[in-house]
Amino acid sequence: MVRFIRKLLPRRWRPDHVEIPVVRLHGAIMTGGGPFRQNLSLATTAAVLEKAFGDKDSPAVAISINSPGGSPVQSRLIFRRIRDLAAEKNKKVYIFVEDVAASGGYMIAIAGDEIIADPSSIVGSIGVVSASFGFTDLIKKIGVERRVYTAGKNKATLDPFRPENKEDVEHLKALQLEIHETFINLVKERRGEKLTDNPDLFTGQFWTGTRGLELGLVDALGDMRSYLRSQYGPKTRLRLIAQPRGLFGRKLPSAETKIGELGANFASGMISAAEERALWSRFGL
Repeated sequence: MVRFIRKLLPRRWRPDHVEIPVVRLHGAIMTGGGPFRQNLSLATTAAVLEKAFGDKDSPAVAISINSPGGSPVQSRLIFRRIRDLAAEKNKKVYIFVEDVAASGGYMIAIAGDEIIADPSSIVGSIGVVSASFGFTDLIKKIGVERRVYTAGKNKATLDPFRPENKEDVEHLKALQLEIHETFINLVKERRGEKLTDNPDLFTGQFWTGTRGLELGLVDALGDMRSYLRSQYGPKTRLRLIAQPRGLFGRKLPSAETKIGELGANFASGMISAAEERALWSRFGL
């Protein structure tokens, strides 16, 4: 309401400061989540991005990112939404890296017109990884017989309870190469001549913000407040854009929620937490 009233005032009576909307994109990138846990995906970020870019008075949007990566599809969807909104609303986008912007997190980061990192931030990891387990010896020890029935010879591809199949692995690696090529092309498109000619750039290696600046992965080192004030003046103010909530805050499970549904949500949350923990641990975090 206050911002609306300010717009009605004569220009000479309006505040002389610049206000920059800030969006925080923190966490692993994956679909799903629930009432107790929310991950980064297009579904969870679309509304807050729309709100930030909808500010007509601001010349730019600042995005704070802290993500070890995750789904390549969701990463690219978030990247695309940021770029589409930037073009539609004619806004400059500043990306500020906190602890890490790696893999899918870095894919989102390159949506920025400028990427600013802390000297100790982790950036890069331009690659694709898949991980699983093999339980064939375990089920033999405990006397479990695995029975699988399929229509289609490839429906049980990469089943962790069956011995690893060479053809399955080759197919998975072919898919990874295609996804990796898409990632590489996107980085080259966005970073262009800023990138140095380094043989490790697209190997999945990751670096500190300081080294990332030398490689052309980021544009500058610094923090959000200081950097934006250097761009728009000492009176620049930052306004955090929060995720939309209901009238009484975040919606929690109702009393009518079935115990089975709560149990399923809890189990799903535990799996997601384990996957997220594995992503963060790759970078010592």
